[in-house]
This record gives sequence, structure tokens and C-alpha cells, in this order.
Amino acid sequence: MKFINIGFGNIVSAHRLIAIVSPESAPIKRIIQDARDNGKLIDATYGRRTRAVIIMDSEHVILSAIQPETVANRLDKDATDDIADNIE
Repeated sequence: MKFINIGFGNIVSAHRLIAIVSPESAPIKRIIQDARDNGKLIDATYGRRTRAVIIMDSEHVILSAIQPETVANRLDKDATDDIADNIE
């Protein structure tokens, strides 16, 4: 099982991740509000500005203070490491 660091020592399962999106659009803001209302919002920003919204297959929504591109790069790095491990 692979995990991705989403900032401040918080990690999520890479296998359960559906999307990493920016929080600016109205539909994403509605997703965040719906998750908050349903008790499925996890705020991992430590009081900082939300820069990435991570949507999980369990319908949980995670707020992160790091850029979506950074999270995606960390995911790509883990995938690249997996490929390298399988070649050796």
C-alpha cells in the first residue's frame, strides 16, 4: 500500500484517491460544503489557506495547504519508484 504526504506530516492512501483539484471553482466549493454537512470533511491545512482538495473513494474530502501539482508530483514519484522496484 502506498501513501502520499499531503503536508504537515499528514498522509493519505494513494489507492483510495480519486481526484486532486483546486478549491476555487463553485462546484468544488459545493463539494466541500456537502462533505462538511455530512461529516466527511478532513481539514489538514493547520489553519493555512486551502490550496488542494483531495477527493477519496470513501466520499471523504480532504483539504490540504499544498498545491495540487505538488501532491500529484508526489504521487508520480511513488509510481516511478514502484516501476523501478519491479525492474530490479
